[in-house]
Amino acid sequence: MGRIGFSCLFPASWHFSLSSQVLPRLLTPSFRQLLFIGLVLCLIGLLYLLLVAVNTHTSWTGEENPFHRHLARVTDLDATDTSNPNLNYGLVVDCGSSGSRVFVYCWPRHNGNPRELLDIRQMRDQHRKPVVMKIKPGIAELAKTPEKASDYIDPLLSFAAQHIPKHKHQETPLYILCTAGMRILPESQQEAILEDLRTDIPVHFNFLFSDSHVEVISGKQEGVYAWIGINFVLGRFNHVDNDGEAVVEVNVPGTDHQEALIRKRTAGVLDMGGVSTQIAYEVPKTVSFASPQQEEVAKNLLAEFNLGCDAHVTDHVYRVYVSTFLGFGGNAARQRYEEYLIRNAAARNKLLGEHVGETAESPLLDPCLPTNLLDEIGPTTQRLHLRGTGDFDECRQILQPFLNRTNDTQTSLSGIYQPAIDYSNSQFYGFSEFYYCMEDVLRMGGDYNASKYARAAKGYCATQWKTLKERFDSGLYASHADFHRLKYQCFKSAWMYEVLHTGFSFPTNYKNLKTALLVYDKEVQWTLGAILYRTRFLPLRDIPQESLKGAHSHWRHSFSFVNNHYLFPACFFIVLLSIILYLLRLRRIHRRVAQRCTPSSVPWLEEGLGSPSLPINL
Repeated sequence: MGRIGFSCLFPASWHFSLSSQVLPRLLTPSFRQLLFIGLVLCLIGLLYLLLVAVNTHTSWTGEENPFHRHLARVTDLDATDTSNPNLNYGLVVDCGSSGSRVFVYCWPRHNGNPRELLDIRQMRDQHRKPVVMKIKPGIAELAKTPEKASDYIDPLLSFAAQHIPKHKHQETPLYILCTAGMRILPESQQEAILEDLRTDIPVHFNFLFSDSHVEVISGKQEGVYAWIGINFVLGRFNHVDNDGEAVVEVNVPGTDHQEALIRKRTAGVLDMGGVSTQIAYEVPKTVSFASPQQEEVAKNLLAEFNLGCDAHVTDHVYRVYVSTFLGFGGNAARQRYEEYLIRNAAARNKLLGEHVGETAESPLLDPCLPTNLLDEIGPTTQRLHLRGTGDFDECRQILQPFLNRTNDTQTSLSGIYQPAIDYSNSQFYGFSEFYYCMEDVLRMGGDYNASKYARAAKGYCATQWKTLKERFDSGLYASHADFHRLKYQCFKSAWMYEVLHTGFSFPTNYKNLKTALLVYDKEVQWTLGAILYRTRFLPLRDIPQESLKGAHSHWRHSFSFVNNHYLFPACFFIVLLSIILYLLRLRRIHRRVAQRCTPSSVPWLEEGLGSPSLPINL
């Protein structure tokens, strides 16, 4: 039979041969052996595929895990890599009443999914500090010299230009948005300042800038931007994966959908400053109005917008209620209260012929000041002497008329329309004075509990002023708490309580209010919401490019995955199956030959005799 050589498809050094005596043993394994070898090889192949699938799941889908992106957005403190060619930039200049600030933001290229928003982050310099610059005074100070507006803004833009790669300037959008300081100016003065900016900035800077990129925004717009920024940082716009978070049914505004959309519950915002108080929250259900007049007022308080880039995709269509109440901030409310005390005391003294409050020896008793605190208020010609009695409940009762509530349904402070809030399925964040009232002195910032808060406020108000000063001198209060906070904490505690529960009608057993100064240790500016909203159509630049790579993206991704990870195992199994089939065929042939050449049928082969004579019939 000779020898059989194997060299096909192998290098010359791999050539080997088998004798005919050894070959039958290799070609005739038992069925159990073949089955065992096959199972072992299949198990190895399956383990390989499992490891590949686990390691490449993210790259296969072509999308980064949204939860990981969310964590990166709120915890990433590394310097921005300006050498990354796929990084985009944007500028927002906040022209406020006391000064102007420029914020530089950056984001990677959009992944092409129209249901996801840009992953915008604040740019950080080489020292890992946010790229922000502020100048004073406010731009409204240029009302009489509007031609200097561009010179005023130049340092901010020059600062930003130094941090953004020069070749990226022409594709970096610039927005100059003016707030409260400019709103109080006559429209002609506003327009003169804005026109100077529109004319001169394109001459000196190569940013993506048009006439619509500079404007005076309303309080409603500012409130919407703040709401967007906070919910963006909280990850409430990520609808790809709910991560076990609370959801809400939404009747999408502007659509005829019968079925409600289920998506993540957004957070409402309460913000009490020194002058004004603001509330903003999503209204998930279609609203109804008590009268045509109320409907007309509501149009100025409800904002309906789409944060997504595709008008046909309703995942990011929101209906948000925003209302700002001037005079309802902590300091403005105290000023109104003091003016009330002065008027009331003067009228009472005149009517009864008394002199209460005119001297320190006969002070007017004030339940909104800590016990035995002596204070003087009013102008020099009308000074009023006060002595605190520290009665929290009485202070609350006195402050209720200052809320200007009406008997109309669905109204809040000053009788302003307020859509119903689903207190059983909602969440709010309280900022500024809502946080300071709870944390600075009472040291209970965070989750709000009405009964605990009222108890702590009562205790503070009833404490002797001497004792409070001793605690302050001992450093028992927050580091940024000052003497002013110590004096008016009792009043502001009562005012915050009444605004929340009487003004905005939050029940006293509401458990989903969290007071905070920062969100994820970051101060969230309304400018983040502004650039997120104003750049919402930029992903459209990337979506067509993704489409041009292949009309059928699903099978393209699958085919790529097969090429990279399934091709080798598939070829391996095909070759293995071919070898097994070949061995089985050789085994079958060998058995047939063996059966034909048994000793009983060919005795002459063993005896070395000639072949027996065979009868031949002609």
